[in-house]
Amino acid sequence: MDSSSLLNDILDFNKKFVEEREYEKYETTKYPNKKAVILTCMDTRLLELLPKALNLGNGDVKLIKNAGAIVSHPFGSIMRSILIALYQLQAKEVFVIAHHDCGMSGLKAEPVVAEMKERGVSQETLDTLAYSGVDFNQWLHGFDSVTESVKHSVEMIKKHPLMPGGVPVHGLVIDPRTGKLDLVVNGNQD
Repeated sequence: MDSSSLLNDILDFNKKFVEEREYEKYETTKYPNKKAVILTCMDTRLLELLPKALNLGNGDVKLIKNAGAIVSHPFGSIMRSILIALYQLQAKEVFVIAHHDCGMSGLKAEPVVAEMKERGVSQETLDTLAYSGVDFNQWLHGFDSVTESVKHSVEMIKKHPLMPGGVPVHGLVIDPRTGKLDLVVNGNQD
């Protein structure tokens, strides 16, 4: 399927979805019913599995997704989203939920940069970015251990200077085949 037919399929479906008022069964407020914010991975296997495995429905949580469920910068968009959920959207707990068999596991910069070049990014552009301070080995580095990655993200959130006190920050790893959760950090035991 080419991208133009995917876009057309989405727009056609959406028109029917709106006309038939399918959205009504998803109506909720901007405030999470279960007063939580979840950072998880963008992995396609988690799209429906994660909410089902956690008994979550539309409106229950604030859901933030990125590659690997990683907080890589203390003042990046992930941390900003978590803080907004806590300060403005009534979230009271944070969950970091990564998963086994993640594409970020063992990810190295070299193959990604090679693919960039193959798809048209010039060496000049890469050099300019490197000279400007972008360290591709750090920026495109994944993790070696999903458990350690979850612990690291939990610690970055918990120790953030703008985090409100008393907010539990939990860390878990989900199996993308079965939905089984492994507890890594119980934020209630701090």
